[in-house]
Amino acid sequence: MVAIVSTVTADSGSWETGLRDHGSDAGDSAPTIVLLHGLMGRGRTWRRQIPWLRRHGRVFTVDAAWHTGAGSIDLDDVAADEIATERFVADVAECLVWIDRGPAVLIGHSMGGLHAWCTAAQYPELVAALVVEDMAPDFRGQTTRSWTPWFSSWPDRFATRAQADEMFGPVAGRYFYEAFDDGRLHGDLEIWAAIAEEWGQRDFWAQWEQVEAPTLLLEAEFSVTPDGQMARMAETNPHATHLAIPGAGHLVHDDKPAVYRGAVEAFLSGVL
Repeated sequence: MVAIVSTVTADSGSWETGLRDHGSDAGDSAPTIVLLHGLMGRGRTWRRQIPWLRRHGRVFTVDAAWHTGAGSIDLDDVAADEIATERFVADVAECLVWIDRGPAVLIGHSMGGLHAWCTAAQYPELVAALVVEDMAPDFRGQTTRSWTPWFSSWPDRFATRAQADEMFGPVAGRYFYEAFDDGRLHGDLEIWAAIAEEWGQRDFWAQWEQVEAPTLLLEAEFSVTPDGQMARMAETNPHATHLAIPGAGHLVHDDKPAVYRGAVEAFLSGVL
């Protein structure tokens, strides 16, 4: 069964949030599991995790705003609050209300992990548990300006998966290519950079400290997070458990899928 809902209406599809229902193998009363992708990702990049997660609950994926298809909006025409973390959190909360199946388990990678714990902080009644993959609260001082030359080297369209692999490596290449629309970007590079730029200007420790839901923190050995922050998240929050995964890159769920699955399934068996 598949259902899609748009939580924001505008002329460009980039403004919309897409919610997709992947069903469950665990019965109608199964818990709700919502998967939140990282920056420049998309709900369908979770395709390898959805089958085994369906054994634990009814699984939904979300395409975050600005990640649902290429649009023609210029960054200069986008208000700051349309790309702020609070906007994405409101979208997640609206999706959970629309699903209307009680508190959900939020599983988030990178940006999706940030949105997951901020949703749990602001709307605790909507969240039963969290899995946060390779994301930390404080990137202040970091900037996305260095991304500009890299973005400029991207072709208008990746003709094949092999071309994406050549640019990003096999794990990230598959991730990006699956998110693209026939090899074309599913969003705007300037807007994606602006979303990340916010993280370099503020921290989210206050939101993290408000989280009371059981939380599994998964950190890659080759993490993008500042050193020691994810361990500190567990030290400062009694509801959290931190697990570092040797040999893993930022896309832990695809780079070390067996370890990721084992950790998440063990966590879910304890909280569901």
